[in-house]
Amino acid sequence: MAQNVYDNPEFFAGYRQMPRQVKGLDGAPEWPAVRAMLPAMKGLRAVDLGCGFGWVARWMRENGAAAVLGLDLSENMIARAKETTADPAIEYRIADLDTLDLPAGAFDVAFSSLTFHYVADFARLARTLHTALAPGGHLVFTIEHPVYMAAENAQWQADADGTLAWPVNGYSREGERRTDWFAKGVLKHHRTVATTLNALIDAGFAIRRVGEFAPTQEQVAARPDLAKEIERPMFLMVGAQR
Repeated sequence: MAQNVYDNPEFFAGYRQMPRQVKGLDGAPEWPAVRAMLPAMKGLRAVDLGCGFGWVARWMRENGAAAVLGLDLSENMIARAKETTADPAIEYRIADLDTLDLPAGAFDVAFSSLTFHYVADFARLARTLHTALAPGGHLVFTIEHPVYMAAENAQWQADADGTLAWPVNGYSREGERRTDWFAKGVLKHHRTVATTLNALIDAGFAIRRVGEFAPTQEQVAARPDLAKEIERPMFLMVGAQR
């Protein structure tokens, strides 16, 4: 079973104060780029893996999705999603993505935001999602960028000219990585970009779009804390099709 850090009271108390949890999609600076990868939602059946508070599930319905299934390992997340959703076409369930099983051809769109890096066996999940999507179905997801994860516990370093450089620590060394983020020892699984994309290709997906998030000048002006994100990509964004 995957580590369920989101039901850790200390972790959840900090996590729920993040801008993307307080403001929803307006607080997620990568959302415009991710949204552009999604197909027109009208009439589509969607599954949101790691649905959190249900922001994307509700957006999908507002944009015409026929039905949305939101899955999350956290009881806290599912409880909050249900509290803030009044739509019978959205269903929320507790599910472990490491052991997930879905009906064949049940969905037209599979989406996930910043969740797959918690999954130990991404290749298995990719195969599961390929089976669960109808022919032509779309998979769109974001993960913590492997370059960012490989440096998470390292320290900023100053170049000779005083410019801060982001160090990379063992990028090619795949496997478990632990970091202190709202709580001690949060477990993530580091995979290179190549491993992630090849797992999708091996499962039968065609890669349609790949993005590496960097804030715009307008975003940095509105949120100066985003300036450091220009130094290295924080999120990897992928669009694929069955």
